[in-house]
Amino acid sequence: MVCWRQGHYRLFSNTGGVSASAAVAASIRTIVVRFADAVPAADTAAYRDRMFYRRQPQNAAFGRGVRRNFLRQRNEQELTLAAAVVTCGNQTNSPIIDYSLTLEGSENKLSRNPRQWRLVDIITAAFFAVVLLFFILLFTPLRDSMAASGRQTLLISTASDPRQRQRLVTLVESGHHLQPIEYCPADAVAHMPCEDPKRNSQLSREMNFYRERHCPLPEETPLCLIPPPNGYKISVPWPESLHKIWHANMPYNKIADRKGHQGWMKREGEYFIFPGGGTMFPGGAGQYIEKLSQYIPLKGGTLRTALDMGCGVASFGGTLLSQGILALSFAPRDSHKSQIQFALERGVPAFVAMLGTRRLPFPASSFDLMHCSRCLIPFTAYNATYFVEVDRLLRPGGYLVISGPPVQWPKQDKEWADLQAVARALCYELIAVDGNTVIWKKPVGDSCLSSQNEFGLELCDESVPPSDAWYYKLKKCVTRPSSVKGEIALGTIPKWPERLSKVPSRAIVMKNGFEADARRWARRVAYYRDSLNLELKPPAVRNIMDMNALFGGFAAALASDPVWVMNVIPSRKQLTLDVIYDRGLIGVYHDWCEPFSTYPRTYDFIHLSGIESLTSKSRCSLVDLMVEMDRILRPEGKVLIRDTPEVLDKVARMAHAVRWSSSIHDKEPESHGREKILVATKPLWRMPSNSH
Repeated sequence: MVCWRQGHYRLFSNTGGVSASAAVAASIRTIVVRFADAVPAADTAAYRDRMFYRRQPQNAAFGRGVRRNFLRQRNEQELTLAAAVVTCGNQTNSPIIDYSLTLEGSENKLSRNPRQWRLVDIITAAFFAVVLLFFILLFTPLRDSMAASGRQTLLISTASDPRQRQRLVTLVESGHHLQPIEYCPADAVAHMPCEDPKRNSQLSREMNFYRERHCPLPEETPLCLIPPPNGYKISVPWPESLHKIWHANMPYNKIADRKGHQGWMKREGEYFIFPGGGTMFPGGAGQYIEKLSQYIPLKGGTLRTALDMGCGVASFGGTLLSQGILALSFAPRDSHKSQIQFALERGVPAFVAMLGTRRLPFPASSFDLMHCSRCLIPFTAYNATYFVEVDRLLRPGGYLVISGPPVQWPKQDKEWADLQAVARALCYELIAVDGNTVIWKKPVGDSCLSSQNEFGLELCDESVPPSDAWYYKLKKCVTRPSSVKGEIALGTIPKWPERLSKVPSRAIVMKNGFEADARRWARRVAYYRDSLNLELKPPAVRNIMDMNALFGGFAAALASDPVWVMNVIPSRKQLTLDVIYDRGLIGVYHDWCEPFSTYPRTYDFIHLSGIESLTSKSRCSLVDLMVEMDRILRPEGKVLIRDTPEVLDKVARMAHAVRWSSSIHDKEPESHGREKILVATKPLWRMPSNSH
């Protein structure tokens, strides 16, 4: 139907007011022409031609199509005109003459043959859809969002499906995984797999079991690379880092807000500043150490190794370095938010640990000095189990310092009395009680322990190994100093630095191997510096790890430089960590099929001799080990690996997967065997902005 009013007309079907194209698709068989004014019946045909064909309709394409069809068929069809007065649109009061134009014939091509989709049309439409999608993904943020979503889906699948994860590990090991391993989510910047608060919070609180190491199996962890925090900068070099670090590298304000008045740390602009204070020494660790030096020989090399328990941000250990004392600080991952990470960012030796249900990962008689400044360790609880563990670690003739509760502390008289009673039972010599600080000295012999003591303490029998400490349950018996073979007491071992090069008595059965090892590493370190052009001192390097240290020869060769080395002794190899401590160096036991107890981005240089020997086909893979190495290595940090050419070829393929750049070099000329050396650098890469 064509409805004409005020010089215009529209098409309608005889079934309702729908568009002209819809009317055609519905097989229009009748065209009704409506006029707003009376139309002379005698001039119907002329009027039809003039008005219907010659005037431009609103839908031009449709009008042209109707016009062509009508001209083609006008001589073949009989036109019947019927007039009637109707109303048009919503003007019900206007009399109108309704002329129906009926197209007669068996079929009308216009109504019977609407346009059909052909194969070429479908292909063309699909092509343009693909092009449009390509440009959307290329030039809009949707690309990164979809990519991030896909990565997270993959990470979730590798963690939830061990077979999927194993397939990825196999591809990386074989070199068939051409793309780098994906990065972890942005909220994983401080992730420690074995000290995960969410995971461990479900465990028992008894003896702080939930705050100890609890590692997931490799197949339960996503295979991904820990990203740096937004705005991360290359660390402030040593020794400036002892006093200030970048806030962006560790944007955690909790300690500064709560402990700033005690001199722990404070924020100044883009830095955290460390005045050197602590809860028990708000005036600074320097003044506190001066007080201790009145009672303890802190100078002169008598004391070399120290353990700072519950260390805070390690200002005590950092200040002791000026006295030639190498202090290893530890604390759990707790509500203070990353205190150990602050210590390591400052360049102070530290790691995450908790004195709970297990021995600390050190051999017997390791430390010349043990220190607790408001560490809140309940030394007399559980039949003095924690004091007994401290006694195991303290070298005969060594010093124990406890500051803060319960030493002469208000409302803790009983706890203070119990602490003194335990010390007396173990025959410790009371050196001084100065305010809230007590100093004891451990006896050299083991014949003093009375069979009658209020804590029921007894000497351990010979079946209890004194130096086994990897996942070893705490014992309530006291370690006999005589069970540790050799001359280990202070006063019988050489002073520092002579003790570094003298064969320790605990290595006497390996004397020839020890001396050869010392010469070998002096030669190797010289080659690293002179031929490989490696910087092994500040400003490039401060925190170093030797993942397979044996006697600590690599660390000993660096002793004259202002660096420190964490010497790691694999728990399934020969336990030589006691020799390392006798030399005046520090380290821990560890199983490299598990993540290390440190925060991400805490070491500048990682050294490893014999990487394949640290893994087990049935327990872990080289891929897992290298992902863990990447976690603890700082951006722009370096890795040096010594092994056979075949192993290093595999390592080089995996280095690409963890985004390292690497090169393989010949070993030093004086060394025998088939070893080669791989040197790799970790770049500073950042996550896309929409992933934060």
